[in-house]
Amino acid sequence: MNFFDDKQVRYFSVFLFSFSLLIFLSGMGLHVIQKKAIQNLFLSHDSAVVTSLFEQGVSKDVIAKAITNTSISQEGSNLLDSIGITEHTSIRFLPFLAKFQRISVYYMLLIGVFLSLLLLSGAFIFIWKREQLYRQAAKVITCFTKGDFSCHMPQVSEGTIYCLFASIDRLATILQSKNEASQKTKEFLKSTISDISHQLKTPLAALTMYHEIISDEPEHVETVIEYSKKTGLALKRMEQLIQAMLKITRLDAGSIVFEKESCHVVELIARSTRELTTRALSEGKKIIIEDLADETIICDMQWTCEAIGNIVKNALDHTDRGGEVRISWEKTPAMLRILISDNGKGIHPEDLHHVFKRFYRSKGSSDTQGVGLGLSLTKSIVEGQGGSICVQSTLHEGALFTLSFLT
Repeated sequence: MNFFDDKQVRYFSVFLFSFSLLIFLSGMGLHVIQKKAIQNLFLSHDSAVVTSLFEQGVSKDVIAKAITNTSISQEGSNLLDSIGITEHTSIRFLPFLAKFQRISVYYMLLIGVFLSLLLLSGAFIFIWKREQLYRQAAKVITCFTKGDFSCHMPQVSEGTIYCLFASIDRLATILQSKNEASQKTKEFLKSTISDISHQLKTPLAALTMYHEIISDEPEHVETVIEYSKKTGLALKRMEQLIQAMLKITRLDAGSIVFEKESCHVVELIARSTRELTTRALSEGKKIIIEDLADETIICDMQWTCEAIGNIVKNALDHTDRGGEVRISWEKTPAMLRILISDNGKGIHPEDLHHVFKRFYRSKGSSDTQGVGLGLSLTKSIVEGQGGSICVQSTLHEGALFTLSFLT
């Protein structure tokens, strides 16, 4: 990451460069001023010496020679010592040097104060803007800690600090997702426990009642046999309920990994209806598998068989004696569809959009054995494999379920 991508750092760097250039130019200007002041100092000193020598009647030639002389003799040094002008003499006793010193100090103080104020102002502005940025970021982080993820870190520029802010934003997004997932998990668990509790109340109450009847009349063999059968049905209903709920819960929680493989549709349908054929014959109903060309489908054989079996069972439940359940399939370039239809009672229009909901049963349903989980489980299985399921129905004319799988 380029250090100068940060706009504030870039501006401050430009300021520091300009300030350095200003120091250099100020030094050059001070040098010119001092050079001119030294020149004026020597001219004033020479003028004073020449004036004094003229007043004492010294000739111009002697004065000119004295002024332009560059050699130093011991006699001259001794003379200066005798009048108190040495290297240890205080500058305040040397009028021309004292004046030069005052001018130099004045200019140096003026330039020094100006440059110091400029540097302090630039640094203060940079630090103040950074402080405002840090305060804004701190407020957003405080909102994150309180669970409010509607705020966002400052993202108005580039640079290292803004990359850090972007990383914090991404972290907040991850935390928000985990928080939402955790909340959904809690709601799901709460709903599941509530559903199981509600559905178990009826069979448990029936079992309690049957047990009391059998206990009160142990000598009546017919009564014991009758309610023992009812007890067995209630236990079977509870087992079906618990097994179905466990499967749906595992599917919803994502703990089931579908092992997809290439399966023959004929074999898939045969395995799905194997156990239901006997029931259909005993109830005077038919399961008709159309004789179509065998196709292949990519799916999890075991789970898909359960999904198809649930639909066929549902069709048998809602078909009267002499009714038919027909299974066919068709393949398109994009997907393979399995169609399961019946000529039973059909689904009421107001129930059509609710048939896949958990524990949903229509008011006119005669399925006293079911618990309303079969179609919901089927939907979870099909969609868990990337497929889709839909239903069409006309009241008193049957229903058509279509399972679609991508090829």
